[in-house]
Amino acid sequence: MQGLYLVTPDWDDTSRLLDVSEQALAEGVALLQYRHKEACAELRMEQSVALLALCRRYRVPFIVNDHVDLCLLIGADGVHLGGTDARIGQTRALLGPGAIIGASCYGEMQLALDAQDAGATYVAFGGFYPSRVKQYAVTTQPAILDEARRRIALPRVVIGGMTPQNAAPLVARGAQMVACVSGVYMAPEPARAVRDFNALFASEEIRSNAA
Repeated sequence: MQGLYLVTPDWDDTSRLLDVSEQALAEGVALLQYRHKEACAELRMEQSVALLALCRRYRVPFIVNDHVDLCLLIGADGVHLGGTDARIGQTRALLGPGAIIGASCYGEMQLALDAQDAGATYVAFGGFYPSRVKQYAVTTQPAILDEARRRIALPRVVIGGMTPQNAAPLVARGAQMVACVSGVYMAPEPARAVRDFNALFASEEIRSNAA
C-alpha cells in the first residue's frame, strides 16, 4: 500500500462528491475512505454504494469509516477505526483475513503497536498540521515516523492538513500513504492536486531504487 489515501469530506451533495472523487481516481489513488460523520443512514448508504461502484471501476480499494455493519452490508473492502475503538481484533474476526482494517494512532506509538498486534492492516499517525476539516486533540511530531519505521511492519499513513509540500518530509521519513481530504476535494484543480501528491511517491521510489 503506497500513495495517496483519499478521504471524503462531509458533503451532502452526492453528485459533487462523485464528480471530484472520479477526477481523483482517474489520476491514481491508493485507497479511498468514505467518511461523513454528519450523514443520516439513508445518505450514508446512497453515497457509500455509489462510491464503491466508482472504486470498482477504477480498481481502487474502498473502505468506510467506523461503520462495520455498513461495510458488511455493501461489500466494501474494509473499515477504518478510531483510536478509541478497541475493536480491531473483533472486527478482523468478523470481516475475515482479507479485509482492510485501518487504525488511527494519533501521536501514540503504543496505539500503533497494539493495532499491529490486534491484526490491523495499516496504522495512521496524525494530525501533523492544522486541518481544515477535523480538529485533532494532539499535534503529532514527525519523529514518530522514525520510530515507526523501526517498530511497525505495517504500512504507515500520515494525516492532518496535508499538502504535497508539507507531506514531502513525512514521506521521506517513511510514510507510505498520505491521507488527504481538503487538499484534493477543496483544491481548485483536484486532478492536479492528486498528480502532485503522487509525484512524492514517484520521487521516493526513485531514491529507494538508487540507494
